[in-house]
Amino acid sequence: MTEEQPVAAIPSATLVLMRDGAEGLELLMVSRHRASGFAAGATVFPGGKIDRADAELGRRSAPASQSDDRLLASRVAAIRESFEEGGILLARARPSAPLLSAGDVANLCATGGSEGFAELVTRAGLELATDLLVPFAHWITPVDRPKRFDTLFYLAPAPGDQSARHDGREAVEAMWTTPRAAIAAADAGRISLVFATRLNLMKLGQHATTAAALEAARREPIVTVQPEFVRTPEGPAFRIPEAAGYGAGVVPADGIPRA
Repeated sequence: MTEEQPVAAIPSATLVLMRDGAEGLELLMVSRHRASGFAAGATVFPGGKIDRADAELGRRSAPASQSDDRLLASRVAAIRESFEEGGILLARARPSAPLLSAGDVANLCATGGSEGFAELVTRAGLELATDLLVPFAHWITPVDRPKRFDTLFYLAPAPGDQSARHDGREAVEAMWTTPRAAIAAADAGRISLVFATRLNLMKLGQHATTAAALEAARREPIVTVQPEFVRTPEGPAFRIPEAAGYGAGVVPADGIPRA
């Protein structure tokens, strides 16, 4: 009998926007619609698949210093998904200008009508702030899953005065939360966290500030994580590389969705 081949993993990107709050590091998260095709109903960081148009938009709208970046399309996708799902846009009106303000973004949306992201950015002549994104993690969905993603996670500081807002389609809620509060909410059954999100929250929870999280991400190597579901004497678990920086290489899986 021929062994069934795993479904190909779809290239995708996720942006973890961060700010410093009264209780420490806060992260932007969104709740996915319960009809979503992946991680339905889960609380996640804004993200999605890399579109063909992202590479072309990057060539037109990224800073000149990023023109040769092999990750440019994924950086653009991360910024696009953050805007589409969370309402925050990392962009400048021109090179070296400050990031767009809340008023700037509101005006763009008011005049954009039904424009897609690439059309909106191009019409306004914006520079996407891909240079602010710091690679943080690389996760690939386990081989036994029916829908798989090959996801690059980025960190970036959030613009000071832009407000998060969900799109009402893919995301039905947008919120700022500390890593500890998000994990506590999941443990109490108030939200659902998939495995990758939970571990990235735990890793980011080691840092008290945006600056500390960014510094660590710049310093630490990116180790690809493709969890393997295993059964241990203590119960079901996921096996991941210890070198990825998430602590133990075997993590209990009780109560954690496998998506």
